[in-house]
Amino acid sequence: MPAAIEYDDNDEEAPVPIADAVRANLEHSSWIRRMFEEGRKLKAEFGEAQVFDFSLGNPDLEPPPEFVAALKAAALSDEAGTHSYMPNQGYPFARAAMAQKISEEHALTLSQDDVVLTVGAAGALNVILKTILNPGDEIIVIKPYFAEYSFYINNHGGVMKAVPAAPDFSLDPEAVAVALSPKTAAVIINTPNNPTGRVYPRAELERLAAVLRAHAKACGRAPYLVIDEPYRDIVYDGRVAPPVLDAYAEAIVASSFSKTLSVPGERIGYIGLNPAISDKSHVLAGLVMANRILGFVNAPALMQRAVAASWRAKADVSRYERRRTMLAGILRIAEIEHAKAEGAFYLFCKVPDRLRPDQGESADVAFAMHLKAFKILAVPGTGFGYPGWFRLSYCVPEETIENSAVAWAEAVRAWRGL
Repeated sequence: MPAAIEYDDNDEEAPVPIADAVRANLEHSSWIRRMFEEGRKLKAEFGEAQVFDFSLGNPDLEPPPEFVAALKAAALSDEAGTHSYMPNQGYPFARAAMAQKISEEHALTLSQDDVVLTVGAAGALNVILKTILNPGDEIIVIKPYFAEYSFYINNHGGVMKAVPAAPDFSLDPEAVAVALSPKTAAVIINTPNNPTGRVYPRAELERLAAVLRAHAKACGRAPYLVIDEPYRDIVYDGRVAPPVLDAYAEAIVASSFSKTLSVPGERIGYIGLNPAISDKSHVLAGLVMANRILGFVNAPALMQRAVAASWRAKADVSRYERRRTMLAGILRIAEIEHAKAEGAFYLFCKVPDRLRPDQGESADVAFAMHLKAFKILAVPGTGFGYPGWFRLSYCVPEETIENSAVAWAEAVRAWRGL
C-alpha cells in the first residue's frame, strides 16, 4: 500500500492543487488508516513479529473452496461476451442469485429487479447516497459509527448527524426520534456493528421502524432506512442476525462479500430494495444511474459470476470466535474493559483510568500514542465519534494476539503510573 500523501501545511502562500473538500478530508483522514501507517513504520524498524497491529479490519482467512472453484470456472469460460459490458445494474442471473440471498436473510421476497450489483459495500453506500441526497439533507448515523460514513455523506452534499447508541451500544430509537427533522433523508444502521460488535435485536429494529413511520406521518417525508451489513454472517455464541429489510417499507440493504467470503480485495457487493419501497421505479433508476456516473459503471464481471455460483459458501468464522476469546482474556488480565462482541471482528475497549489525566489531548488518542511505545497499534475511538474508547481488530494471526499479552500488561501499568 502506498504511503499516505503528505503536504506542507505551513506555507500559507503555496497554492494547493486539490479541491478544498479533498484537502479537508486529508486533514481529517481516517484514524484507522493513520494507525495502519504507523504500524508499517514500526514493522519496518522492528520486524513484523515484534509489532502487535490491531488497527485494520482486513479479513485474513482464505476464501472457501466453493468461491475459488467458481472463480476459476468463470475465468476459464470461453462463452462469448464473458468480459464484455453488461447492464449497469448487473447480470440478470447474478441479480437473481442476490435476490434469493436477500430474500432468505430478510424474510420477504425480492426479484432480480430489486437488486443492483456494486463495487463492494462502500460502492453500494455511495451509490445510495448519490441517489437520495440533495444538498443540505441530513443522514443520521449511530455513534460509534464506521469512520468512513462522514466522508461518504460529504461526497454527496449531505450533513451527518451522529446520534448516540444506548449505554450498552444497542439502538436507541427514542434518541433517533429526537434527531429526526424534515431534512432527514435516511438513517444508516450498521449491524453487526463496527466498531462495537453489537448485533441489533429484532425488537430494537421494529421500534426504530415505528419511529420512522411516525415521523413520516407527521412531516410528510419518509426517511430511508439504510442497512449496512457486510458482517451479517460473522456472529457468535449461536446468534443469528435478524431480518431488517421487512420491518420498514422504505428500507434499503447494502452489503458485500468482503467478510462473508473473505475477498475484500475483489470489491463485489450489492444493493437490495424492499419491494414495497415508494416510487420504486424511480429509486431503482436513480441507483443504476448513480452506479454508472460515479465511475463504477458496473460491478466486476468475473466477481458477479463467482458470487452468483458460490454465495451460499461461508468463510470459517470459528477462527474469529477463537481469536475474540483469546484477546478478551488478555485484556481482562490487563484490566481493560470492553464491550462484548456479538459479531464482526472487533473489540471496542474503554481507555483505562489514569492517576494523573493529561490535559488537552483526548484520552483515547493519548492512549493510542502511548501503546505505540509498546509496539501495539489500536484505533482511537475519536475516529468513530466516540472519545474515551478505542478499537482493536482481531482478524490477525493467533500468534500476534498471544504474543501481545506481556506488552498489554506493561502498557497499562505504565499508563496508570504504577
